[in-house]
Amino acid sequence: MKRFVGERRAIAAAVLAFYSFVYLLLLLNPPEGWAKAFGAMSGVYAVGFLGVVAGYFWARWYAIGLGLSGVITTAVSLWQMGPEPIFLFWGGTHGAIALAMWGEGMSRTFDGRDEWRARFHMDEGAVHRLGRAVIRVGVSLPYILLYALAPRAGSGLDTETLLAVGALGLAGVGTWGLFRLRTWSLVALTGATGLLAVGAAWGGSIAPAGTLAVDLGACAAIAAVMLGAALVPFARPVAQYLRAR
Repeated sequence: MKRFVGERRAIAAAVLAFYSFVYLLLLLNPPEGWAKAFGAMSGVYAVGFLGVVAGYFWARWYAIGLGLSGVITTAVSLWQMGPEPIFLFWGGTHGAIALAMWGEGMSRTFDGRDEWRARFHMDEGAVHRLGRAVIRVGVSLPYILLYALAPRAGSGLDTETLLAVGALGLAGVGTWGLFRLRTWSLVALTGATGLLAVGAAWGGSIAPAGTLAVDLGACAAIAAVMLGAALVPFARPVAQYLRAR
C-alpha cells in the first residue's frame, strides 16, 4: 500500500480526532463515576492524533495498536450481544485507522525515516522489535485505563483498586520510557503485566456504563496478554545480554 499516503494519514488523524472529541463530549454528562475514564480515553486518542499529525516515529505503530484495540472490542461485543449498529461503526472506524496506517509507503513517513534511527543507533531488527512492542502497547492501553479508572462498587482503596492503580502507573511510565527508547521501560511494563495478570485472576468487577456494563476482569486479562506480548520481542536480546555479563 504505497499509494495515497497523505490521504490515508488524513483519514487516520480524522478518526483519532473524532474519538478524542467524542470522549470529551461524554464528559459533559458522564454516567456516575466514569468521568476519569472518559477523560483518559480522550487523551489516548489525542496522543494518537498529535503523533500522526506531527509525524513522530512511533505514531504509526501506536495508531495501529489503537485501531486493533477497537477491532478486538468489537469482536468481543458482537460475540456477546450480536451485530448492533454501534459496534459495527466502532469496529469499522477503528479498522480504518489500522488499515490506513499500514504498509511500507506509510512507514517511510514515520518509522522508516533515517534520522531517528541514526539518533538512537537502531538497526532494522531493533526497529522491528520496537514496532511490534509499541503496537501491542497501543492495543493494551484502552483496556488498562478502563480497568484502572472505571467505577467500582463500594469505596476506599481495596486490593483490586490498588492493583489497578499500580498497573496504570507502571504502564504509563513504561509506555513513556518505551517511546523514549529507555531500557528501564521494560522493567516497568513487566511490573504492569504482572499486576494486570493478578487483577485478571482476582476476578475483577462489573462496571455499569449507562445501559451497558464493562467486565473489568476481562479488561485486565486482555491488557495483561497484550502488554506481555509487547515484551516478547525483547526477550531474546535481554537473554543474550544477561548471558554475556
